[in-house]
Amino acid sequence: MRTLNFAKRNFKELIRDPLGIIFALILPLFLLFIFQQFDIPNKSYELENFTPGIIVFAFSFITMFTSMLISKDRSSSLLIRLAISPMKGSEYILGYMISLIPVILIQNILFFILAIALGLNFTFNIIWTILVSLFISILFISIGIIIGSVSSEKASSGISSIIVQLVCFTSGMYFPEEMLGKTFGMICEYLPFESCLTILKGIMNNNLEIITVRNVAVFISYAIVAFATAVIVFKNKMISDDK
Repeated sequence: MRTLNFAKRNFKELIRDPLGIIFALILPLFLLFIFQQFDIPNKSYELENFTPGIIVFAFSFITMFTSMLISKDRSSSLLIRLAISPMKGSEYILGYMISLIPVILIQNILFFILAIALGLNFTFNIIWTILVSLFISILFISIGIIIGSVSSEKASSGISSIIVQLVCFTSGMYFPEEMLGKTFGMICEYLPFESCLTILKGIMNNNLEIITVRNVAVFISYAIVAFATAVIVFKNKMISDDK
């Protein structure tokens, strides 16, 4: 119950900045729309491939939202007051994650409504894609918590923008594998963003064969490490800020 109450409080904080949420919705929608107006002779830009890429790209803004919320709470001394509460570090992290679920669901629903309007065929796999994307968002939210825990309110957005760029350049949403050099391609394979996109693409297109053991292992490994690190860093920062 206390985790849900904390999540409600966090959600109220998020909607106090409606322009930020609108921007995080409008920019990916605009990209999805505008790239479908171009005749780009590459499969990466086809609706069934580019739509999952937009979902992963939008998650990078979730990272930014999370980091800004955490850093704002630190600057307002909220975390110092929370440090004396009986809640565990993992409960705080879950509270932040739950508060972002409505935003993630709205993002995904709007993306698929536009994609279907542009010609994407509706299948039940879209529902599965939305559900799986909630699990994938754990990685991005955890990264945002880590950034917000170690940076100031002013610096958090700038540091989070690095994640936005990493998603753009290493996930494969813009640059397909055949366009990448061997070294950069290997880097992309062992960063989590390409695996996130491949998992969503395979589920949405009912093409599970493209999801390899490496994709699953890379994502799960990064998600577990990021979540555990977020819990430890967040809790330690609460204690250090209280001194």
